Amino acid sequence: MGSPIETLIRGTVNRGIAALADFNRKRLPPPPGGNPFLTGIHTPLTEELTLTDLAVTGTIPAALNGRYLRIGPNPASADPASYHWFTGDGMVHGLALADGRAQWYRNRWIRSNAVAQALGVGAAPGPRHVFDTVNTNVLDIGGRTFALVEAGSYPVVLDQTLDDQAYDPFGGTLRGSYSAHPHRDPKTGEYHAICYEGQDPGTIRHVVVNAAGQVVREEPVAVRHGPMIHDCAITDRFVVILDLPVTFSMKAHLAGHGFPYRWNPAHVGRIGLMPRHGKQDDVIWCAIEPGFAFHVANAYDAADGTVVMDVCAYATMFGEGAQGPDAHARGLERWTIDPQRKAVTVTTLDAAAQEFPRPDERWFGQPYRYVWTMATPTEPEQRFIGASHLYAHDLVAGTRQVHDFGPERYPGEFVFVPETANAPEGHGWLIGLVVDMAQATTDLVILDARRFAGPPVAVVHVPHRVPPGFHGNWIAQGAGQ
Repeated sequence: MGSPIETLIRGTVNRGIAALADFNRKRLPPPPGGNPFLTGIHTPLTEELTLTDLAVTGTIPAALNGRYLRIGPNPASADPASYHWFTGDGMVHGLALADGRAQWYRNRWIRSNAVAQALGVGAAPGPRHVFDTVNTNVLDIGGRTFALVEAGSYPVVLDQTLDDQAYDPFGGTLRGSYSAHPHRDPKTGEYHAICYEGQDPGTIRHVVVNAAGQVVREEPVAVRHGPMIHDCAITDRFVVILDLPVTFSMKAHLAGHGFPYRWNPAHVGRIGLMPRHGKQDDVIWCAIEPGFAFHVANAYDAADGTVVMDVCAYATMFGEGAQGPDAHARGLERWTIDPQRKAVTVTTLDAAAQEFPRPDERWFGQPYRYVWTMATPTEPEQRFIGASHLYAHDLVAGTRQVHDFGPERYPGEFVFVPETANAPEGHGWLIGLVVDMAQATTDLVILDARRFAGPPVAVVHVPHRVPPGFHGNWIAQGAGQ
């Protein structure tokens, strides 16, 4: 902890940097042809809606009583010159299902200070930390529904209807920022995350939230260059840290770019194996060839002492001038991490471009068989969304199935929901949103995971386009109150 004088000096320097960045932000030229993440399929919605008695094709399974919630960027007021997809104001979209009926659809902005000012409404109460734009994930933690983002803001707790919101650092137990990607250990009920802050490029933190929604561990780990760490993994032995060559760029920040992270070839990529209750000196760092991964499908301890981790990987990410993901995906890969050799072996499981891997999360941190992914366009200029199909991988059989939604119908991330708590792995449904650009509508689609390539079990029709977002989850009735 610095002295009061050091803190004052640091604060003065940071304010000066922020003022220069704000000055330059207003001078950025607009992208040629307009910002692609504010047009077409990404065009923001302009109002909040509550729709009831939605039309349904097929039969909604009786066991699906709860809410499907998905969050993503939907700027209330954006400057096309400086806007980056990852920085847009958060909007939650929710559909409530009960007794075979679609009860409602709602979309609500997360009421940050900027959203409140743009809409002329009251901001969500609660303490702020670094910034308050929250737009990346929404899920149940400790029996409450939280909207999440990485690198700065505290989480936002939401009520059942999404109307009541409050910034909540887990009842005051969280000291720093949180993550967009906590992972629940199905054996303990704990949520593990690797967290970082742009204002502290030398430190990341392993944060554990217990099953009651209280932070019980916030362990610092020293790093260099301020790496962007979007996801992590757990095994029975380790928390897996992805320290890869996308790092904080002071040049991009000073130039006024809203998302100041860039590909950094000077940053040596490495994977850290941190014992679940260890300190930073206990982390085993293992070298890996340059590349990047936003998302982990799963990881587990192998019998030979290595750690197996499956990811959707890229050769690079975030070159100069990027307004969003700007690289072609290498595909689904298996990274085998050897703590003895301190090295990582990369094996391609499927070379097709794909993202948003989701397993049956009852097997998270354990050997598993199935993972489902969203296909992504083969050309990065298509701006991440633009493929019309999903993949289902059987990692034991080494096979892949395809579910194609048809021309101009673009799915987002689909989440797996088991039929029952004790159902075998992969016995359940896949749920997600599909945008129909030809009709300017959206469907909540429910697939039978065991009949993946077949027609949907049910489709709930939303009579407008829902812009592509990031992560969604199923929250069963009685959870996430």
